[in-house]
Amino acid sequence: MIALGMSSAPSILTTFTASDGDNLAVQHWPLPDDVRPRGVVLLVHGLGEHAGRYDRVARRLAEWGFEVRGYDQFGHGESGGARGALSSDTRLLDDLGEMVEAARTRTPDGLPLILLGHSMGGLVAAQYAAAHPGTIDALVLSSPALGTRVRGWRRFLLRTLPRFAPNLRVGNGLQTRWLSHDPEVERAYLADPLVHDRISARLARYITEGGSEVVAQASRWKVPTLLMYAGADRLVDPAGSRAFAAAAPADRVTTRCFDGLYHEIFNEQEAQPVFDCLQHWLDERC
Repeated sequence: MIALGMSSAPSILTTFTASDGDNLAVQHWPLPDDVRPRGVVLLVHGLGEHAGRYDRVARRLAEWGFEVRGYDQFGHGESGGARGALSSDTRLLDDLGEMVEAARTRTPDGLPLILLGHSMGGLVAAQYAAAHPGTIDALVLSSPALGTRVRGWRRFLLRTLPRFAPNLRVGNGLQTRWLSHDPEVERAYLADPLVHDRISARLARYITEGGSEVVAQASRWKVPTLLMYAGADRLVDPAGSRAFAAAAPADRVTTRCFDGLYHEIFNEQEAQPVFDCLQHWLDERC
C-alpha cells in the first residue's frame, strides 16, 4: 500500500513463536515515545496477502493516536507453513488467540484492544469475537468473507476434497482486477513477492463454511462492531455482510455499505469516506 505522505515511523518486523513452534511474522507500527496511545489495533489480513499491505491503514491509525500491530497468518507472507495451507481446522483461530493474548499483555491498563480484519481476516476475527467476546474491546470488519461465490462443481469439490486431500493446494482463483478501481493497487499486488495465489482444500472449506457460522451467531453478538463492506464486491459475496447486519443487534453492530466500491475498500480511489467512517466510529469509543 502507498503511504500518501502520512507521518509515522516505519513498521518494525519481529517474530512470534506460536505454541506449536511455528514462527509468525509480526509487524509493529509504534507511536512516538512521548505519545500515549488511545488504544491498540491488531490487524488480521486476507487470503494470499500479508500484514505489510496494510501500511496505509496502520499509518492513518497511528495519526489518530492508535498503536498498531499486525501479523502474517499461517501459510502467508513471511510466516511459517506451506503457502495457503492449514495445519488444522482451527489453526487461524488458535494463532489469533495467541496474538490477542500477546497484544493484551503489551496494552496499558484501561486502553482498548481492537481487532481489524479484512476479507478472510474479517472472517477469522469475527469467529474469534463470537467465541471470546471478553478478550477484545471492539471489532472492525472490512469486506469480511461472510459470504462466498462458490457455485456448481466447485462447491461439490469443496464438499469432497477436504475429506480425502485436505492439504491439496490449488490456485485460489482470485481475479485481481476486482481488488480496487485503482490499477496501481492491482499492479502492486501482482508484483509483491510475499503475495501468493495458493489455497488448500482445508482452507477453502474453512472460508466457505465459516461465514454462515458467523451469521448464525449474529443475533447474540456481544462485541461492539463496525461492519464496512463494498457494495460492488466481486471477490466475496456482500450478501453475507447484509445477512449479518440484518440479524445483529443494532446497538452492537454499526453497518456501512459503500456502494460502488470494490473489495479492498481502504485501497479504493475514493477511500476517504471509508477512513472517515472508521475514524468517527473509533472517536466515539476511544
